[in-house]
Amino acid sequence: MTTHPPKHARYAYRGPVPHEVIKTVEFTLPPLQPGEARVAVLAAPVNPSDILTLTGEYGLLPPLPAVGGNEGVGRVEEIAGEPNGLEVGDVVLLPVGCGTWSTHLHLPVKTLVPLPHDVDPVQLSMLTVNPPTALLMLSEFVELQPGDWVIQNAANSAVGGYLAQLAKRRGINVINVVRRESAIEAVWAAGGEHVLVDAEDLPKRVRDAVGEVHVRLAVDCVGGVHTEHLARCLAAGGTLVNYGSMSGERCMISPRYFVFNDLTLRGFWLSQWYKRAAAERRRAVFAELAGLVADGTLHARVQDHYSIDHVADAVRAAHAGARSGKIIIEPNGPPRAAI
Repeated sequence: MTTHPPKHARYAYRGPVPHEVIKTVEFTLPPLQPGEARVAVLAAPVNPSDILTLTGEYGLLPPLPAVGGNEGVGRVEEIAGEPNGLEVGDVVLLPVGCGTWSTHLHLPVKTLVPLPHDVDPVQLSMLTVNPPTALLMLSEFVELQPGDWVIQNAANSAVGGYLAQLAKRRGINVINVVRRESAIEAVWAAGGEHVLVDAEDLPKRVRDAVGEVHVRLAVDCVGGVHTEHLARCLAAGGTLVNYGSMSGERCMISPRYFVFNDLTLRGFWLSQWYKRAAAERRRAVFAELAGLVADGTLHARVQDHYSIDHVADAVRAAHAGARSGKIIIEPNGPPRAAI
């Protein structure tokens, strides 16, 4: 049971400067209802989708006022009624979109997924957005086999890192593309190979680096002309999947490339997959990913940790460019000064 007033990061409006709309405030937990558990939130990341939710640009916006945070992990402090296999002290995955930037939450027991106790909760807190995005883009669009080739941009992002790690485990080769020279070292440090800076001559530099390989899948998170740069690296009949627009621009590609090369262009949004996927499939994906985090196969770089009192600073840092890793909020961690 918490001895301090609970706090959460709340916003009553949306605006173009996300750190200005989010405020840390105290709140009162309602009485615990049968079938609910009180969970102390251990860690919650600040994702691009969180930033877009605060600015009003995301594809799914909660009614206002709202609490920030789409994913995280917590520890069960109390259970009312049937425990449904949970125990006090269990580390659990929080349901997507429940407002995880909070010291405490009351949540239905049936929505909580038990996780390993002996794994870094910071790494587990990033389990429900970026790792499944990477895993599903590697498996849902093209039947890749060991030895196949994939090219991705935003390779220094969290999804890019997870995708490279998953591909390596499966024996799939990845060409990693970044937008600035300073990002190359981070991709190398994470175990990535074949790292190139994006430019108009990307297809030529790919050939110079790895030869005339048959690239079957391209994964785009940048948009703009960068979409076409990737498409030009694909073999005839290849597939390009877009899952974001870090450039802030629409995807641009000439029919010369996707028509004459018989390319398939697809979009991917994890929220749609969550709506379609059966509960058994979701549990299987989480179990696989949690196991890979536990054994060290999957790991995301972390730039900074922030307390619940400095959520606005965390959002500002996450919104800034040229980061070296994820921004993590630890609502029940040790007090930390603003960075």
